[in-house]
Amino acid sequence: MGNQMMANNAHAPNENHDIVPTELHSNRHWSRNSMVNRPAEPLPLNLISMDYCFLKNGKKHHTDMYYCMKERRNSTLVVRRGMPIYFELTLNRPFNINTDQMSFIFKLFEMVNTNFGNSTMAAVPLKISPNNGDGEWSAIMVHSNRTGANVLHVRITPPNNCIVGKWIMDVDIRCGQMVTLFSAQKNPMYILFNPWCPTDEVYIESEELKNEYVLNEEGLMWRGSYNNQKAVVWKYGQFHKDMLDCSFLLLLKIRRLGLIYCNDPVQVSRNLSAAVNAPDELGVIHGNWTDDFSGGTPPTSWMGSVDILSRFIRTKKPVKYGQCWVFAGVLTTVCRAIGIPCRPVTAYCAAHDTQNSLTIDYFVGDDGKIMDELQVDSIWNYHVWNEVWMARPDLKVLDRSWQVIDATPQELSDGQFKCGPASVTAVRTGEIRAPYDTAFVFSEVNADKVYWRYYGISQPLKLLRKETEAIGKLICTKAVGSWEQEDITSIYKYPENSKEERDTMFNALKKNNNLFSRYYLNEDFNEIKFDFELMDDITVGENFRVALKITNRGHKDYTIKVILRVDTVDYTGKNGSMVSKHEEEIVILHDPGSNVQYVVTVLTYSDYGKDVKNQNVFNVSCLASVIDTDYEYFGQDDFRIQKPEIKFGMEGTPVVGQDIMINLLFTNPLPVSMKNSKFIISGTSLPTFVIKVGKLISYKPVIVPFKFTPLSKGKHTITAKCTSDQLQDIENFIQFMV
Repeated sequence: MGNQMMANNAHAPNENHDIVPTELHSNRHWSRNSMVNRPAEPLPLNLISMDYCFLKNGKKHHTDMYYCMKERRNSTLVVRRGMPIYFELTLNRPFNINTDQMSFIFKLFEMVNTNFGNSTMAAVPLKISPNNGDGEWSAIMVHSNRTGANVLHVRITPPNNCIVGKWIMDVDIRCGQMVTLFSAQKNPMYILFNPWCPTDEVYIESEELKNEYVLNEEGLMWRGSYNNQKAVVWKYGQFHKDMLDCSFLLLLKIRRLGLIYCNDPVQVSRNLSAAVNAPDELGVIHGNWTDDFSGGTPPTSWMGSVDILSRFIRTKKPVKYGQCWVFAGVLTTVCRAIGIPCRPVTAYCAAHDTQNSLTIDYFVGDDGKIMDELQVDSIWNYHVWNEVWMARPDLKVLDRSWQVIDATPQELSDGQFKCGPASVTAVRTGEIRAPYDTAFVFSEVNADKVYWRYYGISQPLKLLRKETEAIGKLICTKAVGSWEQEDITSIYKYPENSKEERDTMFNALKKNNNLFSRYYLNEDFNEIKFDFELMDDITVGENFRVALKITNRGHKDYTIKVILRVDTVDYTGKNGSMVSKHEEEIVILHDPGSNVQYVVTVLTYSDYGKDVKNQNVFNVSCLASVIDTDYEYFGQDDFRIQKPEIKFGMEGTPVVGQDIMINLLFTNPLPVSMKNSKFIISGTSLPTFVIKVGKLISYKPVIVPFKFTPLSKGKHTITAKCTSDQLQDIENFIQFMV
């Protein structure tokens, strides 16, 4: 159905698409007698109605999925810059190219004082043939015999660098000396970035990539740990109701980016990275990295962006609570909504280098514990940020490539919690001074992990060990066109310990002056070897064993003092409570067959159960001193206990429009009951809903049924989460064809 804008009272006005005619001036006033002797004036040209060609424009601009394009009332046209927009104008008579003139006046809807000088206003004369360049507006007559002679077909093309946002269009008609302006104040249209336009800075060539990074409404992000990776489904929902309005609200009202900068994807994406977080009560999401989520929703309970952004629109307040993947999921939605190709990216073992020293420094005390009071850096088990695809003319780089932006509030940049865009290419080559925040991103994936022995305020530090391969172990994202993981580590960094990787680090260090000045080296000692032995397939509820293997490779016996600790640590690397501490002094013989000993600790659910409710990971560490030498060994490793699995069962074959029963199968693996248990379910064409099941008895399987009605053919995804007082963050998904 066409979008009609009415021009006079002879036609019933559509409340959303009426045009108000305004006669501006007429310089000729004739009496009845004088008109007898003068040639007849042409019949004034009036605009009766305008069809916004929603179906045609929606398909050509790949915007037909937006909710506001499909509304029966209050529909709003959504188009992309640098691409023709089609209109059909119904006039009171045929348009005469010799005597009639028509111009289209575009103004930014959100701006009071628009003007031509800053491109917030444009006057576009109607012409027969195009003669404008990519950077100019154009309006061309398109001849068609499908409709009556009074219907004028027009093709208007915004420039490839047009300001993105909400525009209004007036129609200026001149016939002789009669000028009439038809106003469309009630009919604004959205103009977005255009990844389909070869001259747009966000152009991305492959249709597969556009489908994945602009049009796809569902995706995967990875959480967990490097040794225990966990894929989670996220519904972006960028075409849902209010998502487009909310995206521009964040850009213009929350972080107040000037409209004249809204043609630049670099500035837009940088601004959006600040708008999604809310440390100052202005953005979308309150971050919370504690275990107390009272007054809000635990981050692990969210399943997509629509619920978060809809709540933000409704309450006008930040939504509680989020962590890194929640920020990344919402930022993906907002970027895709306005036309910027975007994807979430997970980095396992990601550094948070607060001092830009390119090292993550840990200080070990006498009891073998990392000293929190000296700790300013951290290593996150995983961190999720975003990449956006665009050219970087500010770096004199016209080739388009991925740029890192990050909405998780970590460090201030230009006085706000925002990050990027940082060129991934610049990160790979160590150009840490390139804007924006490249040094921070470089450290996240390239910093060295350094352990220092701390003896006191007045004592020099001892450098225990340095790990050059511990940071940025894996950087990954969802593969294009599939639900598999794609390893993209190689676009961020050269292979570890390669010449190129060390040269890149040296290049970055030349631009950095932050080093510790007072330290001495650990004694070079190879006669004793230490190895951790951890079981990596333990499900919560089971016992787990931690062992330190000590091997004497020398020619004499040694006495070793060992402190073996297990502490909780959250996924951001912040230390929690001590779970166990084992101290032992042992003698390691040098005789073959007697030169290996183990220091072992075994933990039961009663030891660690209180610490696995959410995302807590265990940090296993060891401080070992070889008596009568100056050699000390310190090692640590992260250990994440696996959560139980939710299984799916489907009764029958899914058919469009028909109910099908789906069963969730789950067994409580704990030696205690799971109280206040509930399942949160969401999926394709399936709004999020909750099934409360109360108490889940220890080791007892349960079946939780629900009905699902597919509304369309194709691939469908359904996700289920289970939460309780004892365990949270249990999740799985199923995909099937309809």
